[in-house]
Amino acid sequence: MTFTDRVDAGRQLSRLLSHLSGPDLVVLGLPRGGVVVAFEVAKALAAPLDVIVVRKLGVPDQPELGMGAIGEGGVRIINPDVVRMARVTTGEVAEVEAQEREVLRRRVGRLRGDRPAVDLVGRTALIIDDGVATGSTARAACQVARARGAARVILAVPVAAPRVVAELRSAADEVVCVLTPSWLSSIGEWYENFSQTTDEEVRDLLTRGAATRPTGGRDEEVVIRTGTLELPGHLVVPAGAPGVVAFVHGSGSSRHSPRNRFVASVLNDAGLGTLLFDLLTVEEEADRANVFDMGLLARRLISATAWLRTQPWAADIPVGWFGASTGAGAALWAAAEPGADVAAIVSRGGRPDLAGGRLKQVQAPTLLIVGGLDSVVLDLNRAARASLHGPSELVVIPGATHLFEEPGTLAAAAGAARDWFLRHLRPLARITGARAE
Repeated sequence: MTFTDRVDAGRQLSRLLSHLSGPDLVVLGLPRGGVVVAFEVAKALAAPLDVIVVRKLGVPDQPELGMGAIGEGGVRIINPDVVRMARVTTGEVAEVEAQEREVLRRRVGRLRGDRPAVDLVGRTALIIDDGVATGSTARAACQVARARGAARVILAVPVAAPRVVAELRSAADEVVCVLTPSWLSSIGEWYENFSQTTDEEVRDLLTRGAATRPTGGRDEEVVIRTGTLELPGHLVVPAGAPGVVAFVHGSGSSRHSPRNRFVASVLNDAGLGTLLFDLLTVEEEADRANVFDMGLLARRLISATAWLRTQPWAADIPVGWFGASTGAGAALWAAAEPGADVAAIVSRGGRPDLAGGRLKQVQAPTLLIVGGLDSVVLDLNRAARASLHGPSELVVIPGATHLFEEPGTLAAAAGAARDWFLRHLRPLARITGARAE
């Protein structure tokens, strides 16, 4: 059995990967030929497509002997055993890395252009190549993906030697392969057409990969500009989403909060869009006073919501706010502003008391979710609910403490949030239609 070409290989490989799905999946093609295979897989799984570029760090006098690897985002992996065995000095390692880092930078520029890399933090990285011979590049790619924050790494290829597949299981959480011939002298012998893939073809496939997602579907890193500041964020909008939920993280957290990312994935699975973003810059976080400045955090949330409205697809869909811990206080503070652009609010383990007397001005339907074992915060939420002017509910998750670390408690909280947003994030035309007439 052979593959007609890389497109055929990608389609056959996709059939073995149908169990993979969801908003956390990212397909990463190894350049160049692997991107052709990866494009077909990403299309079949309706997942975002990106390229993963790695460079091996070879021992100075034996470049074929790898002493480490580098990837984007400053990722650097060193094998101390090889460095020690080959007696490579720190200066020599730095020199090799500097050279390879420049090669990496140029190659990424040629393949991806100025398009940002897809964020891998907390996600499943599905790494694709057109075949594996020695496994050194595939292993490096798995290590780089994990260093970039991937929660799970899967390597999938059309053809590889059984011995190499077995070895790569130590680098990846799962290895999937269509063919594992007992004798493999070259990858090309298993393809009828194994012509070289060009940089231009890779760029075209990456562009088409973004366009093959369902209309309106988005999964991208964004930058929210507020005044002179730029706040990084991660936006996911399934096709036909009835609304978008902006997340307001708690003190000491960020857009990478694993709990908020989990809740966001539950909302995405229900068809809702999500925006996770950093409320503060790195410099601002150094001043603890900023972390508890409800006015400042509320203004950032309002700016993020206004930024959403500048996106053509979001001009007329409702926006919800999900606040965790102190972030809930900031969300309720912002909701008290005249004309606040929010259709519904959910607080998880929140500190609504930080909004103070402004709670009486909150009109948006508000759901307060608290752990049953989080007694102090539960009392604060009960008192806050009595002050809320608009519709509200209090949901207590049995057996949960403040961080919802107990098995099943975070999922219960996420389910309650999902149901609340689905109930209240109705199309704006339906909400305002009576007044518009």
